Amino acid sequence: MSDQSVLYDVPGPRAVRRQRIGTAAALVLIAGLVAVAIQRLASRGQFDSDLWSPWVNPSDDSFAQVWELVGRGALNTILAAAMAITLSLLVGVVLGVARMMSGRMGRIPVVGFIELFRGLPVVITIVFVWRAMAELDVPIDVLPGEPALWYLVIGLTLYNSVIVAEILRAGVASLPRGQGEAGRAIGMTEGQVMRSILLPQAFRTMLPALISQLVVVLKDTSLAAVIGLGYFELLRRGNQISQVLDNPIQSLFIVGAIFVVINYGLSRLAVYVERRMSTSSYSDPSPEVGEVTLGAQAHGGAGGV
Repeated sequence: MSDQSVLYDVPGPRAVRRQRIGTAAALVLIAGLVAVAIQRLASRGQFDSDLWSPWVNPSDDSFAQVWELVGRGALNTILAAAMAITLSLLVGVVLGVARMMSGRMGRIPVVGFIELFRGLPVVITIVFVWRAMAELDVPIDVLPGEPALWYLVIGLTLYNSVIVAEILRAGVASLPRGQGEAGRAIGMTEGQVMRSILLPQAFRTMLPALISQLVVVLKDTSLAAVIGLGYFELLRRGNQISQVLDNPIQSLFIVGAIFVVINYGLSRLAVYVERRMSTSSYSDPSPEVGEVTLGAQAHGGAGGV
C-alpha cells in the first residue's frame, strides 16, 4: 500500500517550495519582532540586574522571602486545582451518567444545567458563586479553609464538571454498540453495563481530553487574582511581589514560567498514565496461559480431552 494519504494529496515540488519559503518568512518575522521587543525592553532598563536580582540571586536580601511567598502561592494554586479537579470529575461523571441513563423528561433538567454552565464564561461563573454565596449568607465558614478558596473551587467545579460530563458522554458514544448489547444479552442491568463495561472504556478512550481539561482547571485558578477574590494563589502572590519590588515584567515572567513547568509536568504525567493503561489493557497473556493454550492446540483444541 502506498504511503500517500487518502485524505489529502501529497504536496508537489512547487507546494513544498512555497511552504518552505512561507515558513522561513514567518521565522524571520517572528525573530524580528522578538528582537524589537528585546531592544525596547533593554532601552527601558528591564534587563538591569537590580530588577532580576530578587528572583535569581541567592545573595539578595529579598531572595528567600520572595521564593517563600511564591512557594506558598504555588501550594495554594495546586490545592485549589486538586480540589476543583476531584470535584469536577465526581460531579461530571454523575451528570454524564444521568444524562445518558435518564428518561426523556428526566434528562431535561440535566441537559439544561449542562448547557447553562457550559455556555457561561468561567470567570462569570466564579463571580456568580462568590456574590451569590455572600448575598445569601451561605454558611461556607463551616468548611475547612478560606471562604475565597471555596468560591474559586465551586465556580471551577460548576464550569468544568459539565465539560467532563460531555467528554464522558462522547467517549461512551464512540464505543461500538455491541459492547452494551453484549452485557444486556447476558442479563446485566443498564447500571451494570454502564459501570462495568462502558465507563471504563470511555475513560480510557477520552483520557487525553480529560487531562487537557484538567490542565485548564489549573490555569483557571489564576482568575482568583484577576477578579480580586482574595485567595493568595500563585498569580496573586506574583502581583503582590511585583508591587513591592516594582518589577512587574520580571515577576510575571517568572510566575508564567512556573505555570508552564507545572502544566508541562501534568501533561507528561497524562502521557505516562495513558501509556500504562494501554500497556495493561493489551499486554501479552501470561506464560501459564500460553502453555495451556499451546497444550490444548496440540491435543486437538477444545475437542481434545
